[in-house]
Parts: sequence; structure tokens; C-alpha cells
Amino acid sequence: MQKFSQKFKTGVSVAAVVVVLLGVYSYRKLQALAADPTGEKDCGPAVGGGEQAKIDLERIKAIAPLKDVKWSQLGGSINDASCLSKTEIYGVVAVRSVEDVAKTLAFARDNKLSVTTAGVRHSMGGHAFRKGGIVLDMRGFNKIVLNESSRSVTVQPGATWHDIQNVLHPRFAVRAMQSTDIFTVGGSISVNAHGMDHQAGALARSIKSMKVMLADGSQRTVSATENPDLFNLVVGGYGLFGVIVEAELDIADNLVYQTGRRMMDYKEFPALFAGEIEKDANIGLMYGHLSTAPSSFLKELLLYTYTKVDGTDFKREPLGEVSGTKLRRLTINLSKQGPLFQEMKWLSEKHIEHRMENCTVTRAQAIGSAEACLVNRNDPMHDSVPYLRNSLPDDTDILHEYFIPRSQFVSFVDGMRKVLTDNKTNLLNASVRVVHQENNFLTYSPEPAFSLVLYINQTTDEEGNRRMKKATEELIDLTIAHKGRFFLPYQLYYSRDQLQRSYPEINAFFAAKRKYDPGELFTNTFYQKYAS
Repeated sequence: MQKFSQKFKTGVSVAAVVVVLLGVYSYRKLQALAADPTGEKDCGPAVGGGEQAKIDLERIKAIAPLKDVKWSQLGGSINDASCLSKTEIYGVVAVRSVEDVAKTLAFARDNKLSVTTAGVRHSMGGHAFRKGGIVLDMRGFNKIVLNESSRSVTVQPGATWHDIQNVLHPRFAVRAMQSTDIFTVGGSISVNAHGMDHQAGALARSIKSMKVMLADGSQRTVSATENPDLFNLVVGGYGLFGVIVEAELDIADNLVYQTGRRMMDYKEFPALFAGEIEKDANIGLMYGHLSTAPSSFLKELLLYTYTKVDGTDFKREPLGEVSGTKLRRLTINLSKQGPLFQEMKWLSEKHIEHRMENCTVTRAQAIGSAEACLVNRNDPMHDSVPYLRNSLPDDTDILHEYFIPRSQFVSFVDGMRKVLTDNKTNLLNASVRVVHQENNFLTYSPEPAFSLVLYINQTTDEEGNRRMKKATEELIDLTIAHKGRFFLPYQLYYSRDQLQRSYPEINAFFAAKRKYDPGELFTNTFYQKYAS
């Protein structure tokens, strides 16, 4: 597999090596910053509470568990990738079949328990669980079938994009997914995920059909043309309308691309996109990185492009796993330590990384350009980001995402710079992507937009949460002022008023949920907080 630094979305560099040589930190400190995680982090006590919650939990604990399914956990608590949402639950069912889902839903209805579905739990606001509820762990429900004649893949919801790529490679590739491959299909559909393919749009556009189990145990086939109302509610519906038990997805050819990169002032990007990138059908993938270095904070933009070339003599090697995990993790964690390391990381991404690419280059390309780097479509997205996980205590990294009308991009970035600077926010990465108008019911993009994805470090104590809450509220107000929307899978720091102003259709969304699920069987922490 071609290993190349662009696939490392957080801008991993060789800055860590320089720091080691300089002896800035002790060997023991460097070891701690690079160390593999030893398990899931425990960032504190369970959230929620109140006397009524305690009473309900005691009632729930007294319910005898269903014996016809496999419980991977009874009682205890569960968390998400933020490590900040620890919640006590009834239990976790390890789903292996449609029958497991149907039996669990019937058990929950009979015992007045709530149900949520979960994959890798990277939604960071309790979207995959609620206090006292049953969690359907879909990760073992993951069969994948390639349909070459129809150029599609039929998958169960627990299948990850990583596994799907391994089935599709070398002839085919995923059409739409996130920029990393750790997520499950069910989770991606539930948030209508998008990624690096600015032509494909979000995941909804590549879904040929789905089978969904409703709260009463019945199944519906849904698509853009069959039961379209329910289709548009399930896509980006955060698991509140039913359990996705199967999906058929369009796939793409595993094209060969030449990688490209250019540095620009962030103000140049909107015109460049409209005048060049959007019009060039050969550019298959693209994304940008805004500077996180204090000296050029959110003012410089590195644009990465993947342009289609003739791949007839390109050998598609088997997909491998990302290498250099400890060094990459060390670089990220060093960038959390202060301005010097943030500067070094950005300088390395600008001037060093692209010279260290390891690419397969045809003889003709090598003659034509000494820096030509060829990859196939699966390569940039085949990254399970193990380097983002760490063993640092009292530390977590949080995602934000904001969708801004394209005409508002420069003004929004200027406002974002002020919010993050004023709040002393430790921004690790800021990516720019492209989304089209999306037509699912709770759309984050009612018009074409640029997406800004922020990766932010915080401490897990009360002060860290307070600072993150304040910055989040201010960024959401800024987004609303620019007629944009914020992505809902993340922390629930926003107010009901902010949700209403950003998503005017939210009340109709909740009303539709109660129409399809009048008993409110499917209930997560997000729904519990904002729908009441």
C-alpha cells in the first residue's frame, strides 16, 4: 500500500523527531506522550441524576434480562469517544441477527425500556445511549456482500468502512464515507456523514435502499423513491425512527489519482473552488487544512487534491494498515503542549511532509515529474486513526463541525479565529470540506456549503468542560449569524433556543418521530434533553 502523509488528517509531521533530538522533554515524558492506550478512558462519574432518575434506575435494575439474546453487559455504564458522557444503562445486547433486534425491541416494549443503537460511539452527546436504556451493539452484525453486476454493496449496519474497503479493493471503492474508516455504516447513515469526495456529496446520495425495523417490530424498505418520507427521517435521524438492519450502497471505481497540494491565503479558497476545482471533473477528492500555528492562525490554508490519471500501469497493492503510530501519536500530543510545538507541526506539514511521501509512481510519470505521487481511491480513506487514541489522563479531544454558506466562508473564519483566540482554545486541527444541498429532513446543509471540522483538545475536569461549553456556544451563535448550521452528533452544550434557530424544522422532526414511534421506544440522551 502506498503510505503518504496527506492521509493523516491531523497534519502529522516529523516535528516529533526534531523535538526528541533537541531534548526538550525527558525520555519518560516522551514515552507517555507516545504510549498506546491500555483500554477505554474513564473520565469521571456518570452524568445525569436527580431523585427520580435514581428511582427509575432501581426499577430498571430489578427487571430480569431477556434470555434469548447475548448480553455483552448487564448494568454498569457506557461512554462515547469523548469520554465525557458516562451513563448508567440497563445493558448491552451484542446483535448478531435481525431476530436479535426484534426480540430486544419486544422485550423493551413489554418492560417500558428505551432502546438505542450503537456502533463505535463517536457521536459525542449521548446519541447512542440514555440513562437506564438498552444499547444494541451492532458491530457484530456486519455481513458484507459485493454485487458486481449492479455495482453496489449490501451491508449489515455494523460493518465498518474499513472492512467494506477490504472487500471492494482492488477493483472498486466506496463512493461516500467519512475521511477515516473506523465508523459503522449504520452510524454513518444516522448522521448522514460526508467526506473528501466533493462530487459525491453526503452518504444519502449513495444509498440505493435500506431495510428499517420500526418500534413495533415491523420492517420497511425505504429509499429516495420508496417510503421517501421515512427514508429522509432515518438518514440523519440519529437512530430515533428505527433500527437499520440492511443497506445497499452505490460503489465507485477504484480510480488512480495524482496527489497535489498548494498553499494559499484562506481568503483565496472560495474563488478557487468555484472557478477551478468545482468545474474540474477529474478532481475526485479534496480537502483543506487551515493553519493551527499561532503565527498564522487560520490564515493559511493547505489544499490537498487528488486528480484522476491514467492508471493502466498502476499496480494496486493490497490495502495495509497505517504505520508509524507511536510517532504520529507523539506528534499530536506534543502539539497540545504549547505554541512552539504548534508552529513546528504546521511548518513541517508545509515544507517537509510532502517530500517524505512513499508513493507508487509509473515510469512515465516519474520522467514527467520528479514529485509525481500516484495513489488509488481507497488509499486516502483507508486509515483507522489509531494514533488519535492515547493514554493521557485527564485529557480528551473533541470534534466540532460547522456548515457555512459558501459566500460566508471568509467572514466566518475571521469570527472563528476571534472566538478560539479569546477562549484560549487548544485547536489541534481545522479541516475544510465541501457539502452540497442535502434533502434529508434534519439537513445540516439546506444550501451548498463549506464544512469546517475542528479537532479540539480539552482537560476533562470541570474547568475544561466550562471552557469548551463557552467556546461551543459562541461558535454556534457565530454560525447562526452567518446563516449556517452546526453538526448535531457532538456535545450537547447548545441551548434549546440555539437548536431551534439553527434547525427551524426541529419541532416537526420531533413530531414525526412521535408519529412513527408513539411509545418513544427509541430514545437517546439528545432526544431526552431537547424533545421534552
